Amino acid sequence: MLQAYLPALVFIVLGLVVGLVFANLNSIFGPSRPNKAKSEPYECGLPSEVTTNFRFGISFYLIAMLFILFDIEVVFLYPVAVQLEAFGVFALVETAIFIALLLVAFVFVWRRGALEWR
Repeated sequence: MLQAYLPALVFIVLGLVVGLVFANLNSIFGPSRPNKAKSEPYECGLPSEVTTNFRFGISFYLIAMLFILFDIEVVFLYPVAVQLEAFGVFALVETAIFIALLLVAFVFVWRRGALEWR
């Protein structure tokens, strides 16, 4: 039983060793030129001088939430696609209904203007 896990264990150990070696080589041989800009925190592409009352528009959050929602729903299609032959026609019909509902939701969001960047 342990022999079945041996290749995976070898790859994990090899990956850790290679990662640690490269990280240490970089810290030893890599250039080190610290300056003020490198020591400041970096916040998602925004300059660090932005005041605390800076606000994103609601469309940014709405599009981000819709992307996550539709992305997670599409991820549910992968297991069915992999085992479609084992599930049979029932899974195909259920997947078609799921995709149709997903398309209806997408068209609804699109028609309401939620995907317009303002």
